[in-house]
Amino acid sequence: MTSAIDWQAASAAVLAAERIIVVTHVKPDGDAIGSLLGLTLALRELGKTVDAAVDGGTPEYLRYLAGADTVLSSLKEGAWSLMISVDASDEERTGAAGAYGRANSPQQINLDHHPTNTRFGNLHLIAPEAASASEIVYEWLVAAGWPLALPAASALLTGVVTDTIGFRTSNVRPRTLEIAAALAAVGAPLYDIVQRTLVAKPYSNLELWKQVFPSVQFEGGIISAVVTLENVKQARLREMSDGGLVGMMIATEEAQIAAVFKEQPEQNVEISFRCKPGYDVASVAFGLGGGGHVQAAGVTLAGTLEAVRAIVMPLLQKALAEGKARG
Repeated sequence: MTSAIDWQAASAAVLAAERIIVVTHVKPDGDAIGSLLGLTLALRELGKTVDAAVDGGTPEYLRYLAGADTVLSSLKEGAWSLMISVDASDEERTGAAGAYGRANSPQQINLDHHPTNTRFGNLHLIAPEAASASEIVYEWLVAAGWPLALPAASALLTGVVTDTIGFRTSNVRPRTLEIAAALAAVGAPLYDIVQRTLVAKPYSNLELWKQVFPSVQFEGGIISAVVTLENVKQARLREMSDGGLVGMMIATEEAQIAAVFKEQPEQNVEISFRCKPGYDVASVAFGLGGGGHVQAAGVTLAGTLEAVRAIVMPLLQKALAEGKARG
């Protein structure tokens, strides 16, 4: 998988750095935080001075991870010898923290597994075959011969579990399972991670879904729904979310592609896409300025819900037709 990657150059950059900043993408998911913390904790074990940052900090459901309380929610001061970006396909996805880090770091490592990665940065640890960025972090630690303690292993297994939805995505390979087994052998609690990240849901999600379900539409293999700001307010959520609805919708037997349109302030709409194997929503997201995986992607567009749906739905219909043609 990673034979073409220059692990040695990346490792040398880390060892030469006096101070390191690690960042990930905005609105971080389990793999973003898992790879961020896994790498940060491992480098701290080496004795390196490492800061970790992502806009808004660690999401509540991932704060059980060791070191989560050390993740900075913003960067307003500081300078580093090296910045490492994990699980971000492009510079914009790293948000304000990434922009500040780049402006105050002379060298940047780009560690990612998205096929849409723009290859920013000076050194590239990019493996589109990997099912998660956390896998790449693990491979790097092994290649460098650096120790892997339990806190870092738990973070990395969280990344692997969440990005594969419990090893259920089509990009799971034998190596993915080998890495998961190796992390579990260190002591990372697989059952606990699955329960915390994939199974447990707050009651507020049900309140949100009660309001959103009337908006669900199904047409020719595409299932979609709309989440408004008022829906979120009524459910008493702190921030816009679909509560995992897009993942539930793609499980519908007749659906091949799922999309949830989430209203944002100032007439912006965030769209989450999911699809079944054989289809490709990453190309749709990337064409609109977003990114992600073949089966899970997203983008934010300016406009009203109605205007954005009018733009996006024909593109999803094209992706559906192309997938059927390939099949």
